[in-house]
Amino acid sequence: MTTNTTSVSSAANETETETATANETEFEAGSGRVDEGRGQALAGRAGTSRIDFAKSAPKVFRALVGFDAAAREGLDPALVELIQIRASHLNHCAYCLHMHTNDARKAGESEDRLHMVAVWREARHFFSEREQAALALTEAVTLVADGGVPDAVYAQAAAHFDEQELAHVLALIFTINTWNRVALSTGKLAGTDSRRQVGGV
Repeated sequence: MTTNTTSVSSAANETETETATANETEFEAGSGRVDEGRGQALAGRAGTSRIDFAKSAPKVFRALVGFDAAAREGLDPALVELIQIRASHLNHCAYCLHMHTNDARKAGESEDRLHMVAVWREARHFFSEREQAALALTEAVTLVADGGVPDAVYAQAAAHFDEQELAHVLALIFTINTWNRVALSTGKLAGTDSRRQVGGV
């Protein structure tokens, strides 16, 4: 039996503008700017400093911020975080995983569910059928090179989301995969949430 244990506080219902601002500042500071000592250590290990993506490609960055804000429009905040957390697991993006598990906690998500996201198939009773469908789709799209998006996975998602919702779920999967790649390729350090340094949540 599947039980929906989603519990999201009213504080989770941020406006689209607030969400866009939070994501805009997510990658705005380079790792060295957020924590100079740890940033220098990273640069030493890599042998070079890495670009500040937001400053080096501002038009691209702004477009990605807009895409992110549009993607999450109308989606349940708890579902948004589950999708972002699962993609970040698969992409081994510690920076985004740290950020989005913290965001989920602030939105009222339970520790039990957060611990179970990575093994949701073995803990289905923690998630609604709708959430399970979104998690399966997240995995398929994130790992698309391994076997595409199977018809069964797509059909399961289509059974739980109308066409507009499904399009937004897909768009959110696209954006978190892009953010993961930005964070990984520019050497963002887990635990240095740029938003706290620029007045974000």
